[in-house]
Amino acid sequence: MADIIIKNGYILTMDPSVDNIKNGVVVIEDGRITDVCEKTEETADTVIDAQGSVVMPGFVNTHTHAGMTLFRGYADDLALSDWLENHIWPAEAELTGSDVYAGTRLACLEMIKSGTIAFADMYFFMDEVGKVVESSGLRAALSYGMIELWDEEKGKRELKEGKSFVNEWNGKADGRISAMYGPHAPNTCSKEFLMKVREQATEDNAKIHIHVLETEAELNQMKEQYGMCSVNMLDSIDFFGPDVLAAHCIWLSDGDMDILRNNNVNISHNPVSNMKLASGIAPVTKLLDRGANVCLGTDGCASNNNLGMFEEMKAAALLQKVDTMDPMALPARQVLEMATVNGAKALDINSGIIRKGYNADVIIVDMNKAHLNPLYDVPSHLVYSAGSSDVRTTIVNGKVLMDDYRVVCMDEQKVIDEARDAAADLISRVDAKK
Repeated sequence: MADIIIKNGYILTMDPSVDNIKNGVVVIEDGRITDVCEKTEETADTVIDAQGSVVMPGFVNTHTHAGMTLFRGYADDLALSDWLENHIWPAEAELTGSDVYAGTRLACLEMIKSGTIAFADMYFFMDEVGKVVESSGLRAALSYGMIELWDEEKGKRELKEGKSFVNEWNGKADGRISAMYGPHAPNTCSKEFLMKVREQATEDNAKIHIHVLETEAELNQMKEQYGMCSVNMLDSIDFFGPDVLAAHCIWLSDGDMDILRNNNVNISHNPVSNMKLASGIAPVTKLLDRGANVCLGTDGCASNNNLGMFEEMKAAALLQKVDTMDPMALPARQVLEMATVNGAKALDINSGIIRKGYNADVIIVDMNKAHLNPLYDVPSHLVYSAGSSDVRTTIVNGKVLMDDYRVVCMDEQKVIDEARDAAADLISRVDAKK
């Protein structure tokens, strides 16, 4: 007997070798998809009727700072330097482990409700983040954000903290959690420190999560400091490889793009955050045309305001169209691949496709809504019409985390209340220091 059978849904497989099934069945057992078909004789403990809904792989958010939900709307519509130096950094200086725990629980709740099954996170108090992920049922690639600032002693402490986290958490929660090294960025970490990170990550067989060329200011600083941009500097120390997840990658030359592609670097595109902070527009279509693995991330709530991947997909598609002045740029199917298949590849998880043998990381999107009818093209509707609130069911590793809009893995109101209280207390401490 199977654990779960999902029936009567439109199966959007995201599998290039298998057609979608207009009225199909997905069978789940022991955390895996065991069959994708039109009909089955199998029985199951749980049968979900997905009539009028799309059954598809869950989303993979490849770059965020989950604990920053506590800063949602805290300092909006400001210049980057003002935003960071006068608001975000002073607030982060007051963060406690319990704050990050509460903020991350709120983030996980939001992601479950909006169809995200896995995320890559870089922040502080990462043991607390690991505890939240473990109990939530989600998948995550977690990294302690290391900022060395050309201080050798600080660098030693940061790398020790990063290594301790990797050793403690890599493979935890029955493999749902992987731990990465998280050097913040080439303009906040010295070349020597980054070389040590690269060496340590290779030794520990761990991946690396880093911001790269998010701003023009970073580009200018690197050219002044090293006579070359971040990508060329990192390439010069053999930093890159398929185990590197590079967030943003906005200010790229054609040569930079070739370097990233030739080294099989995974690139996390964060269009909403990039627009909100006026950081620039990443050359996504050029990267994809080169065959680079480009995936999607939301960044933190301080620079996005939500963690919804539907909103991120629509923004990504529209931004490339207006940037290239080509309405055919980044079509719906391709941006869906970025949010599912490509993201799963970046985090090295066997998800992102509805196929036998893959992880049972599945969401059900309710298409019986006014804004989703009439329905001519499913990928088009998912990218241009659907929203986070249209997800009715979220399943990760074969476990139902949200069933028919009801989150079953945590007390939703309690999570919201505790995060609200934590944020209020945090900001009162920040205000007291002013």
